[in-house]
Amino acid sequence: MCGIVGCILKNNDKNVAPILFDCISKLEYRGYDSIGLATYDGDIHIKKDKGKIDEVNQKLDLPDMPGNFGIAHVRWATHGDPSKLNAHPQIDENMDIAVVHNGIIENNSKLKADLIAEGHTFKSDTDTEVIPHLIEKYMNEGFDLEHALRKTIELLDGAYAIAAISSKEPDKIVATRKDSPLIVGLGDDGYYLASDSPAILKYANNIIYPEKGEIVILDKNGVVVHDEFDNPINKEIDTIDWTPEMAEKEGYDHFMIKEINEQADAVKRTLTQKDNIQKIIDELDDLSRICFVACGTSYHASLTGKYLLESLAGIPTDVILASEFKFSAKTLDENTLVIFISQSGETADSLKALDVANKTSKTLGIVNVAGSSITRRAHYVIQTQAGPEIGVAATKTYVSQLSAIYLFAALLSDNQELLDELNKVPDYIDDVLKEIDLIKSMSERYNYAKDFFYLGRGYSYPTALEGALKLKEISYIHGEGYAAGELKHGPLALIDEGIPVVVVIPPGDSHKKTMSNLEEVKSRGARVLAFGSEDDDELDEKATEVFKINSEVSEIIAPLVYIVPLQLLSYYITVEKGFDPDKPRNLAKCVTVE
Repeated sequence: MCGIVGCILKNNDKNVAPILFDCISKLEYRGYDSIGLATYDGDIHIKKDKGKIDEVNQKLDLPDMPGNFGIAHVRWATHGDPSKLNAHPQIDENMDIAVVHNGIIENNSKLKADLIAEGHTFKSDTDTEVIPHLIEKYMNEGFDLEHALRKTIELLDGAYAIAAISSKEPDKIVATRKDSPLIVGLGDDGYYLASDSPAILKYANNIIYPEKGEIVILDKNGVVVHDEFDNPINKEIDTIDWTPEMAEKEGYDHFMIKEINEQADAVKRTLTQKDNIQKIIDELDDLSRICFVACGTSYHASLTGKYLLESLAGIPTDVILASEFKFSAKTLDENTLVIFISQSGETADSLKALDVANKTSKTLGIVNVAGSSITRRAHYVIQTQAGPEIGVAATKTYVSQLSAIYLFAALLSDNQELLDELNKVPDYIDDVLKEIDLIKSMSERYNYAKDFFYLGRGYSYPTALEGALKLKEISYIHGEGYAAGELKHGPLALIDEGIPVVVVIPPGDSHKKTMSNLEEVKSRGARVLAFGSEDDDELDEKATEVFKINSEVSEIIAPLVYIVPLQLLSYYITVEKGFDPDKPRNLAKCVTVE
């Protein structure tokens, strides 16, 4: 959460503020409640306030600031309410140093008390404000900006990505990171910092990934990176093949609906990873157990992976929430493969768990963002090919994760039939997307609801969970997913007249029992929204609403296809209710702090 941008232009006569504003606007999806910019032109100039980017810009005209280098920030409040004083950049009392920071400084109270005792005056309630004061302290003791930052981070506990500028050492930006994302971009017209690549794709696609404790120095002549012992490092430069257009709406009303419509292509691209996955499997000997570690939507993808690996490969498989991983860590051994699934590759809980798992077990990351922390720390990596996902609610990254898991399971079990079925999935998804108008009309009839229930069995159970998550994330309707066989163990008590119940009911072994569950909720007054096969005539008789899917979609691959209409249902209900599906309240795209 929060977003950082920095830029220094090679041309002294060009103002950087319009570029900073453009870049930071592309980080809205990370979640924020305030925005601010700092530039330098003989003095440090700062404009910041709480509110949405467009609102603050109308009031302050953020691109109208002098100077050819600067830093910018969108903040999600952790310490201190959203306010102009608490917005970043934060400064020292003399306005000589400006800092933007993503993360949490856990020992900020003690550091602040010590600095106040030394005569420093604080204006905000943020944990961040200790950073410019510490840098000021060390620069007053004779350290340059780089080494003042180095001395500062030696005192900081917690997670951080930091960028700083100083009027005492102009024409330079210094930055560092620990457990929060930060990338460096090398462009034709300048050099860039950002929390995530969509911010700077328009200006730079050659990227450096700083590691924990490294110091990055940007000036108009280039980028220098020093390790924790002040030695210069020749960092590898990666080229991101995402285009700037991939991070734009391209005529769609929202990023979410654009990304739902991109899912067939995302699956196609991810299926090209077959050879890479086969190489990984060839190196994995004597596996006695597999353990998925994930959060949120990635957790639901992992649950599907459990069903696949246990039923196809016969390998005991567990799924553990990353935040709960420490309670299971002692069960790992050298014959366990631990699979970490993360869209961003920067999820804080997952990174901590990965460091623990690396000590005992083989680790595999399934990640969408190239060069992210998980890709650099895991023993093996499967790169999903979803492209940039801006909408907070995961859609195309979910089906990409599933595609990678399906490939892994099919290759591990040498299941050619499943591999052949996977190649047809993009066409099945496109078939669903042709029926968007049916979902639109359904959403108009059910946006009144305060509660939704989702039911599925077997492979469809994680799909029910994910469908419910999508609804609650963006529409703020309470949605619960259940294994259909659990109805009589409690949830049935919640069913009464008019409650919508979504039933995921593809053809297959689970169909008959799921149909019985459908009748149970219908008999208690529920309005049943069934998602099933186009040749399932029984559904027409028993469900209130039916959305039909190609009958060739088997039970085993149904999670890749049946999730699409559930995503669409959540999207259109949200739009009907007048909410912005791209910016759900209280949520952010990348949860990089606990």
